[in-house]
Amino acid sequence: MIVRPHSAMILAAGLGTRMRPLTDATPKPLLTLGGKALLDYEIDQLAAVGVQTVVVNAFWQADRLADHLASRQPPPRLILQREDVLLETGGGVKAALPVLGPDPFYVVNGDAFWLDGPHPVLDRMAQALDDEVDGVLLVHRTFQVHAEVGYGDFAVDKWGMLRRRAEREIVPYLYAGLQLIRPSLLDDTPEGSFSMNLAWNRAMENGRLRAVVHDGIWFHLSTPADLAEAEGILQARVTGDTRWPWR
Repeated sequence: MIVRPHSAMILAAGLGTRMRPLTDATPKPLLTLGGKALLDYEIDQLAAVGVQTVVVNAFWQADRLADHLASRQPPPRLILQREDVLLETGGGVKAALPVLGPDPFYVVNGDAFWLDGPHPVLDRMAQALDDEVDGVLLVHRTFQVHAEVGYGDFAVDKWGMLRRRAEREIVPYLYAGLQLIRPSLLDDTPEGSFSMNLAWNRAMENGRLRAVVHDGIWFHLSTPADLAEAEGILQARVTGDTRWPWR
């Protein structure tokens, strides 16, 4: 049976240091691409697959995030979760579990931007979350990314199971900022600040973490140059401009 998540969390509490100076006074999820805030793209795509409640955590420029969320009309229902101290990815999600509920839910990085391929990627992730796994990560092929991606993040076998790259190894997949997880993935994790990598590593060791490879467009948005290049690529799709580079 396909899981249809009704809850999601958007991780929007980070400082966005690599995106400075654009993030000196603006939280990274409120930066715009194609005239629309990254956060709004994410909320709209979550709503399109039936998500009814979205929790957005906030630390840096939390008031600006609060104002932005208040300006939107439901659905979905939007809940701002302020952090007094940065809880990192894992700690932020764990703090939201009472609101997210007991069923599987999406977690989306606040700077994630994707365009679907033949089928909505959020639906593809839901189809991959069977009883054999506690979480599904979206990954993207490194050779398709217009940005510096280092040696990659993961290798993926033919069954979709992940492993970390070994020392000095180059692997073909990069984490794309979307996950679908069961609350049980965070069982026995620390209180306070910790990374989701802690839970992922344990799940990988137990064969309980799966990958879905994105088959549409995805942008790695880490620096102002990345954002400018993504803007150029989107504009080229509209205008048919094939000149390179666009900036």
